[in-house]
Amino acid sequence: MTQDSIAFLLGDSARLLRRRFDARARAHGVSRAQWQVLFALSRNEGINQAGLADYLEVETITLCRMIDRLQEAGLVERRADPADRRAWRLHLTEAAHPLLETLRPLGAEVVDEALGDMEPALREALHSALSVIRNNLSARGSEPRRALGAA
Repeated sequence: MTQDSIAFLLGDSARLLRRRFDARARAHGVSRAQWQVLFALSRNEGINQAGLADYLEVETITLCRMIDRLQEAGLVERRADPADRRAWRLHLTEAAHPLLETLRPLGAEVVDEALGDMEPALREALHSALSVIRNNLSARGSEPRRALGAA
């Protein structure tokens, strides 16, 4: 087993999970990207657009377009930032909460489908291993390390 194959399997599995969830979310009138924005807002209510774009790792203009569509759908509202009149704070509307409550179980269903008949011990081991990978990569930051003595 090579490290490249692990990276490929992780990436390919994530892509397939996203595709499967997207198909299910569309039946409820939202894309996976919109669901990600709504879910991130549910965890970071009142965040500004730049902060949310950074959190989601998307360009600010891309997020702005998504927020425009979610605002038109009545799911998100922009409120003026009292500390910075150029910035907007993002908030979920009351209409967003029932949609989130519908989409959360869809995510769980997709994960259950992906894990299939995997034994509980193996599920726990997978969860632990993925948590270690995430923590290792988060702790080291996104910038590659320079070789010792490099300028």
